[in-house]
Amino acid sequence: MKNYTKTSIGNEGRVELHDALGLTGAEVSINALPAGAGVPFVHSHKENEEIYGILSGHGKAIIDGEEIALAAGDWLRIAPATKRQFFAANDAGIVYVCVQVKANSLGGFTAEDAVVY
Repeated sequence: MKNYTKTSIGNEGRVELHDALGLTGAEVSINALPAGAGVPFVHSHKENEEIYGILSGHGKAIIDGEEIALAAGDWLRIAPATKRQFFAANDAGIVYVCVQVKANSLGGFTAEDAVVY
């Protein structure tokens, strides 16, 4: 049995990698919104924080009612109970990765905890 899983994605609007990679500790998705589009719902979580990385394009997030501009290269961490919604700009699409993990699950991990070969 291999100790890794590889997959490839195309130009789908949203790809969840949970099943494709057999993830057991995180949810990861790649999301693409065309110009002028937005996620049609506001959401939050009970225990999971989300990390968003903007891969290309630009747009905005509405986080607990505050508008945050987003552009390629930006990274954003959002605490579990925080309400969030994402939008592409009217003149450009946006592509972003979302990583969802249980808040505080690293529990004090330090570089000294890593095994180096």
